[in-house]
Amino acid sequence: MTAETGTEPGELRDLIEGARVVLWDFDGPICRLFAGHSAQRVANDLASWLEGRGLHGLLTEPERGSLDPHAVLRAVDRRHPGSDLVAELEERLTQEELKATASAMPTPYADPLIRTWTAVGARLAITTNNSPRVVREYLTSRRLAPCFAPHVYGRTRQLNHLKPDPHCIHRALNATGAAPATALMIGDTPSDLFAARAAGVPFLGYARNDRKHELLRDAGAAVVVESLEPVLRMVGGRRQA
Repeated sequence: MTAETGTEPGELRDLIEGARVVLWDFDGPICRLFAGHSAQRVANDLASWLEGRGLHGLLTEPERGSLDPHAVLRAVDRRHPGSDLVAELEERLTQEELKATASAMPTPYADPLIRTWTAVGARLAITTNNSPRVVREYLTSRRLAPCFAPHVYGRTRQLNHLKPDPHCIHRALNATGAAPATALMIGDTPSDLFAARAAGVPFLGYARNDRKHELLRDAGAAVVVESLEPVLRMVGGRRQA
């Protein structure tokens, strides 16, 4: 077991060597989208916007206090699925995500890992609950868009398809023609793990801190890394070989 990853090197190597298509969650493994634009503030702003429209009762107290803007969006969609209200709330969230891209913090080693994995012949796709407009803007700013084009599968107006539903993963598999066993999902939340599991796709957890590591382990993730650096070394080794 390595101190860098908290997992056996052989387990990590098996995941990497079996991956012909790599499916990336966005916020977490690729960047910290809300590093300089608080997700909690965005969630609070969405709740306040609802209250300003006289819709205070749509959210429970825990939902109003959520740190996650997606939780607010899901809560409203459960009560008014497919409504104009949900569409407007989703667009407000998208606009906040777009603002956040200006201060998003790249995940250490993510950029070179994406380029290296592309160089050794893997196909890459994004499977995320964030807006695909946001993902494309960020990837373009980092000159990473060609590594994924055209495979960006993000949030749609059908919010019941957000992870842990495997819809975006199925879309990526169908578009790339990949069998689930030949793909690999990289994610940092239990919802990523559950979506990958439902689609039959192997999963690599990324945990930037102890709390995320514990959440992934408790959810049943078998392989979790605390840095993408060992992944980069293994993928780079494949290119050299």
